[in-house]
Parts: sequence; structure tokens; C-alpha cells
Amino acid sequence: MVQKTYFKTKDYCKVKFSFKVENAETIEILGLNSDWENSIVMSKKKDGSFSCDVSLPKDSKHEFKYLVNSTEWVNEPEADSVNMNEFGGTNSVLVL
Repeated sequence: MVQKTYFKTKDYCKVKFSFKVENAETIEILGLNSDWENSIVMSKKKDGSFSCDVSLPKDSKHEFKYLVNSTEWVNEPEADSVNMNEFGGTNSVLVL
């Protein structure tokens, strides 16, 4: 799930990412702000879901994917859209 919170007086949007995958030990987000090198590590909750809050610029568009257990790439099912990537798959797209 992706939840967006806009602020009238700020030039960024707070985005809360929540994601749950069975048997996940770690989940990271890659691609935000076109950064596919440095991941954002999500925090694991007691119910087995993972979440994190990220501030991103308003009026921007971001491609991203979740990396589960450092091996499996997964898209966000509730993303605003998807784009084809250079590997023949798709990336989730977030529009702010």
C-alpha cells in the first residue's frame, strides 16, 4: 500500500509504504529519486508487514521496486502505474 500525505506549505509529499510478503525477512525499496544503488530498508512489524515513510518532491514521478530477502524483485500492486524496464519486466510508478 502507498499512502500519500500532501502539505500545503511544503514542497514535498510524505509517502508511507506498507508491504507484506509471506516468509519475508527483509524488504528494501529501490529506485526512488532514480536511485537504484542505495536502498531504503523497511521496518518489520509484529504482524509480518513492513513499512517506512519517505519524503519525496511534489510534482514528481518515481519508478521503484521492492527487493524481498535480497533476491526477489516485486512490484507494488497499488502503484499509480507501471513502466517497462530495461530487463524486460516492469517497475512500479508513483506519481506525486
